[in-house]
Amino acid sequence: MYIYKDITVKRIAHDCFLISNGKINLYFDPFRIEENLPKADYILITHEHFDHFSIDDIRKIIKESTVLFMNEMTEKALGNQLANKVVTVNPGDSIDYDEIHIKGVPAYNINKFREHGIVYHPKEDKKLGFIVLINNVKIYHVGDSDNIPEMKNLKDENIDILLIPVSGTYVMTPKEALDATLTINPKVAIPMHYGAIVGSEADAQDFVEAVKNKGLDAVVI
Repeated sequence: MYIYKDITVKRIAHDCFLISNGKINLYFDPFRIEENLPKADYILITHEHFDHFSIDDIRKIIKESTVLFMNEMTEKALGNQLANKVVTVNPGDSIDYDEIHIKGVPAYNINKFREHGIVYHPKEDKKLGFIVLINNVKIYHVGDSDNIPEMKNLKDENIDILLIPVSGTYVMTPKEALDATLTINPKVAIPMHYGAIVGSEADAQDFVEAVKNKGLDAVVI
């Protein structure tokens, strides 16, 4: 667990995080949800892959008033499995919703291939990263992405907390994540996408050490 100002960040597993200000509970990509976690006010899903969009895990934390944010491809995969309100988000969208502000950011591969010429996360799928503003704290969950050109524009976003993948294979390597972090220049960087499908805690520790050697803050949680 990590506390930044009055925001608590808890990493559950893989890319799943619980963000809380003591009143609002917001989850990114529910996966391997533990027992007795608080119910979600908001659930943000970056894309439709099973380790990010798990109906079984969503059901563990959902309540009648929970609002889900996702792209069109994930909404299609959801179908009528849940009766909750769904807000569709595309890369570039900017949404004010009650106590939070959400911005959709592109998330895609440029050099991670499932076979020759075909990446794991194509840009045309409109998979998401999210920038969320809550209690004047800005959190950027990168989603499954490489260090894409659009990240060059994010330094002006003044990101407080960066949640960034480091495992390689499907997403950035620790070195690529370091380069992206230096571009985005957050107050603190927190590694993700390790310890479940691919990647190890050693990848996370290597990333954190490299970031700190460059004079920025980073932490494994």
